[in-house]
Amino acid sequence: MVSNQPQRRVLLAKPRGYCAGVDRAVQAVEMALDRFGPPVYVRRQIVHNTHVVSSLEKRGAVFVTEVEEVPPEAVVVFSAHGIAPEVRRDAERRGLRAIDATCPLVTKVHNETRRFAARGYDILLVGHAGHEEVVGTAGEAPSAVRLVDGAAEAARVEVGDPERVVWLSQTTLSVDETAETVSALRERFPALLDPPSDDICYATQNRQAAVKVIARQADLVLVVGSPNSSNSVRLVEVAMANGAPAAYLVDDASEVDERWLDSVSTVGVTSGASVPEELVSEVLGKLADLGFGAVQEVEAVSEQMTFALPRELRVEPPAGP
Repeated sequence: MVSNQPQRRVLLAKPRGYCAGVDRAVQAVEMALDRFGPPVYVRRQIVHNTHVVSSLEKRGAVFVTEVEEVPPEAVVVFSAHGIAPEVRRDAERRGLRAIDATCPLVTKVHNETRRFAARGYDILLVGHAGHEEVVGTAGEAPSAVRLVDGAAEAARVEVGDPERVVWLSQTTLSVDETAETVSALRERFPALLDPPSDDICYATQNRQAAVKVIARQADLVLVVGSPNSSNSVRLVEVAMANGAPAAYLVDDASEVDERWLDSVSTVGVTSGASVPEELVSEVLGKLADLGFGAVQEVEAVSEQMTFALPRELRVEPPAGP
């Protein structure tokens, strides 16, 4: 007898998971632990993933909120999200051995902020209030930066000179929502300048492009990622905006609710840019146990980006006596 039950399958997005900036930051903490021994202090979460943070803690990393919590002359790693200049100065005053794991794409936005501020521009920073990356970027030129958190705030933001205004953005935003916000800003400020190059990072854009493809074919999309990961949360939003009837953020396989799979034949799976592949594999394993054993990888764009390690870790320590 031929069953009329549709085949249960998984559409696995590619690219997904670790981006070059996250890989570099996690390696920086691991290498610092190997080279200097524990404890190695890390200001804020090195990347926004609870499993990565827990794994590094087990190796001897100590996560702190501010550098004031780090003992003088200890090793401290700055997270991938970037820091304000005052944080760097505080670390220097405490004599800390600092390793800067800021993503190079975030550093690019910091450099743009300083350049435009020096030229007398008001900087409309599109991003989410309180996000570590936004706090660090705004700290480069506090008097020049105006935060714009969505299209509604674009209607209220005030600038000194409408003829000298530029927009920059947090690197992990939704591409489509950012375009909507910038369009609203441009209606108010026709002279608005664009960034010299796109601020939303390649990995964020690529993962959103991939989830759009699977969302159109899936009954349900699962995004593996932590709740404080901006790019992971955006993937859920992008999936819903592009045809997925339902989409959920799960930190790991234990959070997959079997009830979500009732009447579902196709599940889309992806992961945020700070998620190790082993967590995706565990989710796929749970889905296979629930009858979703057929996995088809869907590649939206090829990705080969890599970044050099922080300069503080590129030079080998001198040989002992």
